[in-house]
Amino acid sequence: MTSATKPQSSLRPARREFIRVGVVGSLGLTLGDYFALQARADQKNYVSKEGQAKSVIQIVLPGGMAHQESWDPKPDAPLEYRGPFTVAKTKLPGVVFNENFKSLASVADKMTVIRSIAGKEADHGRASYTMFTGYRKSPAIEHPSLGAVVSHEFGPRKDLPPYVAVPNANEYGGTGYLGSQFGPFGLGSDPARGSYQVRDLSLPAGVDDRRFGTRREMLDVVDDHFRYQAGKADALGAMDEFYQRAYAMISSPQARAAFDISKETSATKAKYGSGDAAGRFLLARRLVEAGVRFVTVSYGGWDMHAGIENAMKRQAPGLDQALAGLIRDLDDRGLLDSTVVLVTSEFGRTPKINVSAGRDHFPRVFSLAVAGGGFKRGLVYGSSNSTASEPEENPVRVEDVLTTVYNQLGINADKELMAPGGRPIEIIDGGEVVKGLLG
Repeated sequence: MTSATKPQSSLRPARREFIRVGVVGSLGLTLGDYFALQARADQKNYVSKEGQAKSVIQIVLPGGMAHQESWDPKPDAPLEYRGPFTVAKTKLPGVVFNENFKSLASVADKMTVIRSIAGKEADHGRASYTMFTGYRKSPAIEHPSLGAVVSHEFGPRKDLPPYVAVPNANEYGGTGYLGSQFGPFGLGSDPARGSYQVRDLSLPAGVDDRRFGTRREMLDVVDDHFRYQAGKADALGAMDEFYQRAYAMISSPQARAAFDISKETSATKAKYGSGDAAGRFLLARRLVEAGVRFVTVSYGGWDMHAGIENAMKRQAPGLDQALAGLIRDLDDRGLLDSTVVLVTSEFGRTPKINVSAGRDHFPRVFSLAVAGGGFKRGLVYGSSNSTASEPEENPVRVEDVLTTVYNQLGINADKELMAPGGRPIEIIDGGEVVKGLLG
């Protein structure tokens, strides 16, 4: 069959392409420009698929932990810069942590430490917002947190909420412009306490499984009526999804068991030590092992403007043992390669000790730590200068760290999500995957 006898429909694709080329030429673009833009448009519609990392545990250290007293000590600096502590040798040749982190020094070969985070915000709230979302705070719109995006892209697994906050949700870890159904499930109780019991997870007194099922059927009838009356309003749809997930979790013995740390052996608990960090980190491991995709764990207060020596002696030991225990436990169970452990604090502290024997807010350079999920083991990436006051090698932005975490999960951070008013917004604007961090 010649082109003259081909059906009209077979000619249309070619004709459309010629029209497009004509429009491209009228705009002063080359064909190369056109195809680059087309590729970018395709990327914006990227479909998330599970990557090497299946879960994330984000350890949140509120207040701004001093990089000098943790991941980036300066033992050769003058006393007013190096502070009151010595160092702990790690398993990595020539690499030391602050002496507060002796246990973590012993698992440094399983970790990635970034010593060249270049921040911009010195205010707790604004810096925390960036650490959770990858954006600087704006009066025009509220962006979704990392956990909310993961919940949105992948949804629940094994009747468990995709996003759990231990012990409670952080004010900056919300859903932003996404629906409320993607928000965190807050425990309402602290696993570090003897009275720990997850709220809303058990059936009320006097309600057995049969009555529970009957009540669910009754609620379904009521929901159907109001859904019809409301024309399937978005808010009602979000609430319906919320209840469906809640019912699934309460109905599932496996889901309820995931929150029960009493099932852990004494030997396992000993890895984590005692105190607030121990119970919270142990629960986080149970949750990702059971199927939760994203867990945030908050521990301590690190805003040490005065008396940093005594303050670190109070706060650091619990973090040191529990975090080292978490990394070892995940690795022993074969879960570390599929779980990102992301240790964040909103900024670092000033290079010089102040008149109150503390350090003040300092975003210009600080450190973050990561383990697992395909991040390179035994790596110290980037560096600060001799007084920990400026990035010296390989500066990394917060948005780059989060973009790299998204990449490991199988989420393209250039993907556009829809905000109210039909406004498409990139998950992170301008973040880059830091390939040097990956194994």
